[in-house]
Amino acid sequence: MDYLVQMPGQLQDHLRALRRSKGLTQKQLSVMMGVDQTRISDIENKPGAVNVAQLLRLLAVLDVQVVLRTPPIVPAARAKLPPGNAG
Repeated sequence: MDYLVQMPGQLQDHLRALRRSKGLTQKQLSVMMGVDQTRISDIENKPGAVNVAQLLRLLAVLDVQVVLRTPPIVPAARAKLPPGNAG
């Protein structure tokens, strides 16, 4: 399943749902990550405050792939690009 995330706050529900979909408690996930349970709670409640390395580690433990993708340019948007930038 794909989750579109453009802002840190959008991660909050997704992180919790991903953990629960794996049948993990915060405590179990914290043991897998080598951090305190309170850190998992902090990450889930304030994902914008986590550093990128720890977020990527958490996603890896949850067996989630991170994909960076640019949206396709639709013909109407392509027409608005200045000459030489049409792709």
